[in-house]
Parts: sequence; structure tokens; C-alpha cells
Amino acid sequence: MSTGTARPLDGIRVIEMGQLLAGPFTGSILAYFGAEVIKIEPPVTGDPIRGWRILDEDGTSLWWRSIGRNKKSVTLDLKSEQGRELVRELMKSADVVVENFRPGVMEEWGLGPDDLKPFNPGLIYARISGYGQTGPYSKKPGYASVTEGVSGFRYVNGFPGQPPVRPNLSVGDTVSAIHAALGVCLALLQRNNNPEEGQVVDVALYESMFNLMESVVPEYAGAGIIREPSGTTITGIVPTNTYTCADGKYVVIGGNGDSIFKRLMVAAGHPEMAENPAMANNAGRVEHEPEIDKALADWCASLPASEVVDILEKERVPVGLMYNIEDQFNDPHFRARGMFEEVDVNGKTHTIPAITPILSKTPGRTDWAGAEVGAHNEEVLKGILSLSDEEFAGLKEQGVC
Repeated sequence: MSTGTARPLDGIRVIEMGQLLAGPFTGSILAYFGAEVIKIEPPVTGDPIRGWRILDEDGTSLWWRSIGRNKKSVTLDLKSEQGRELVRELMKSADVVVENFRPGVMEEWGLGPDDLKPFNPGLIYARISGYGQTGPYSKKPGYASVTEGVSGFRYVNGFPGQPPVRPNLSVGDTVSAIHAALGVCLALLQRNNNPEEGQVVDVALYESMFNLMESVVPEYAGAGIIREPSGTTITGIVPTNTYTCADGKYVVIGGNGDSIFKRLMVAAGHPEMAENPAMANNAGRVEHEPEIDKALADWCASLPASEVVDILEKERVPVGLMYNIEDQFNDPHFRARGMFEEVDVNGKTHTIPAITPILSKTPGRTDWAGAEVGAHNEEVLKGILSLSDEEFAGLKEQGVC
């Protein structure tokens, strides 16, 4: 919990618009590293993610307590002119706006970057959408599942001859949030040179995933090669694979460095492969992949996973177990690195994940778990916007907040 140490984004005010994952996780990252994040939610119900997946005893998503951390929850009805005007006033005092609505929605409400520029020229306006703010696909609905496919990421996952596999996570949303947070920080650095120079950070889900595609583009452009799915291996790098051990557990082995390969094959009982000139470099090992892979698969199948790990770690070969969340909770390294944080929620302790990276002098931290709907209405609307008691009460009566 709070240690009182300075954080990189202390003093930065962020207005978070939108819902569900990409925009809100961007806000989580910024809030974790010190920004004052004011999250705008619909009255009564709040962000839909409050009701998603596994709920706590109070009927609130356990996930919400993590993604809503450190944020001030303010409810305003954006369908009403009063609600939009109050958001507009908050934006005038902000350093950053984060939104992930369909392109054009904020403009329809009079809350787009051009609408705010005359009042707040230094505003950093981060926009997250499926396909970006421009281009022929900009108006298309763009959930992570769809845009991961368009990005090419899904195509290379799975086994040859079978439908592509999706990770059991909304990777596109999370990766886009990281891109958005990076873009905001870069824009803030630029603004240091000119406080009146804000800019738009345009993040597209498909482009964030496209950024992960490594050598796929230059290999196609330069050699006409289309990378295909390759199961548990990676095309053109040998050996790196997942193997089943005698106890039914899995290990991942990365032995593709030349010297590492030699140590690996000696440890696995195949010194003849370690000294084979035809396998001395990666190009040669690619040609002999089936032979190498079978040798390693047979060796792993003869031993429990923990013994495989012990043997290879002693030989300085990259190896690891295939962890689930229970394994992570029980692993001392995760604990030593502070990857789990305990927060109080209505008198009960909840565990949520830390947010990385770890900074040595100005680390991020969780000050409070995701708050209840509208928990900060009075603090923000009366404190920042200077509404009177009567004005605040009137908004509540009219259902604006």
C-alpha cells in the first residue's frame, strides 16, 4: 500500500472515458505511477466490467478491484447536456484524456480534441479504437478478438492445418493499453518543451498487435515468405519447444544458442548431437529439427518435470515449468519481486497483481482498490468544479450523477 514516495506522474490529472478493458487499463497504469485518474462512469451501473466474470460477496467483479485501482469514480450521464458540460469542465483542468469509444462519438458529444483545444491547448488526448481514427476501417467495431485476427497475430498461433488459436485473454486490449500509456508519457515529455503543445495519441488495437509481429513483415517483403502456425515451436529457431514430462507436467526449453545447445544435448544424453558439425549453428539445427525434437521429447518423457528443470538449470540452459496461477501464487520468486499486492475492500483482504515495470527510485503502487460506483462524486464535482451543495443535490435528483 502507500509508502508516500514520489511517483513519475504525480501532479498529472487524467480524465478516463470509455469502459471495459483497453481504456480503463491505460488509466490503471497511469494511476499506478502517480496520476490522478478521474474515471467517468454511467450513474448507478458504472463500468460494465464491474459485473464481469467472478464476483465477490458484494456482487462486484474481483477484476474490477484490480483494474479500478487508484481511480476516482465519478458518475455522469453523458446522454444529458448537463453531464457532458460537467465532463467538459473537468477536461479543461486536465493534462490527459483517455477514451476508447467508437471514433466520432466524442465529437458528437462536443468533447473531441478540437472542441477542447481552445480551452486547453496543452491537453494530451489518447484515443483507443479497433482500427484508428482515420482510414477506411476506422468506423468498424473493433473488439480485441477481431483485431487480433486482422493484425496477423492470430494467424501464426495454433497447429498447421487447424483453425488459429486465441490466447484465453484479451491480449489486444491489454497490449493497446500499454501502447496508449507509452504514448501519453511520450506526449507529456514533448509537452515539457512547450506547455501549450498538446497532441492526440491515436492507438489502434490491430496496430498494437501488429507491433508484435517481429520479422514477419520484412521476411514477406524481402523473400515472399508467409509465416505459418507452428504449434508449440517457433519457425526457424531450433530447439525451442514445450515437452511433456513423466508426471504429465510441461516444461519449456529454449536451447537455440550454439553453446547452450551443446550443454543441453549433453545433459539430455546425446553428446553425439552436441558435437555434430551439422547441428553446430541454428541453420543446421533447423534442417535437423525432427531428430533433435524427438530426442528431447523422449528424454523429458522419461523424467518428472522438476528433475528436468534441476538438470538443465545446473547446465545453464533456459528452462521453465508451464505455470498456472496457483503455481505463481506458490512461487517464492513472484513473492520476492512483489508481484502480488493485498488491498482492503470493505474490511476484507483482496489480492491483485502489481503493475510493472519496477522503478528503483519512483516505483508505482496501489493506494486503494477499485472504488464503489460514484464514490468520488462529491470530492470531484464540489472540490474541483466548485459546485455548491444545492447544485450537487440537484444533479443527484435529476439522475445526472
